[in-house]
Amino acid sequence: MITIIDYKVGNLGSIKNMLKKVGEQSIITSNLDDVKNAEKLILPGVGSFDNGVRNLKELGLWDVLNEKVLVKKTPIMGICLGAQLMTTGSEEGNEAGFGWVDAETVRFDIDKTSRLKVPNMGWNNTHIMKESKLFDQHLEEVPRFYFVHSYHFKVHNPAQILTNSTYSYEFVSAFEKDNIIGVQFHPEKSHKYGMSLFRNFVEKY
Repeated sequence: MITIIDYKVGNLGSIKNMLKKVGEQSIITSNLDDVKNAEKLILPGVGSFDNGVRNLKELGLWDVLNEKVLVKKTPIMGICLGAQLMTTGSEEGNEAGFGWVDAETVRFDIDKTSRLKVPNMGWNNTHIMKESKLFDQHLEEVPRFYFVHSYHFKVHNPAQILTNSTYSYEFVSAFEKDNIIGVQFHPEKSHKYGMSLFRNFVEKY
């Protein structure tokens, strides 16, 4: 059973549907007891960094998640904004993030003369930078995922970098530290690649 955290940001149904396709049951919840008893967690999200932080705190989830992740070592996957919240903070806002990984969230710094626009929207390759159970099987050597984002991770500890992608320049598109996974892309919108990634999370963590 996967617990998808509902903190009032983003479309959660597509994640639940993708998990169903790989044969895994899930619940969408903001109930504190559900989160406390979760075997595995997904922290999704789209929207602003500060709003995400405030919603988690108002719902009483902030401290519960710190306990689950840092003390109980519950496997957790952050998606898009959910992954950005795992960093120390974002150029987008003023609130501090969880700080679970040695990283911050920064806006794309793309030359104004470039044809590339912000946000980055569309399919992109992800280059795997280290061994991980998340890419242990079911995935091609260079998997492709769907992105929609104006900000990306700046990871200071190379050992925590899981994948890199390129949009004008190379950026970190996923990180992993022990039981903590963050992906900037949207596996729930990435068809067979997303299914494979969710299947690995379900089976191997």
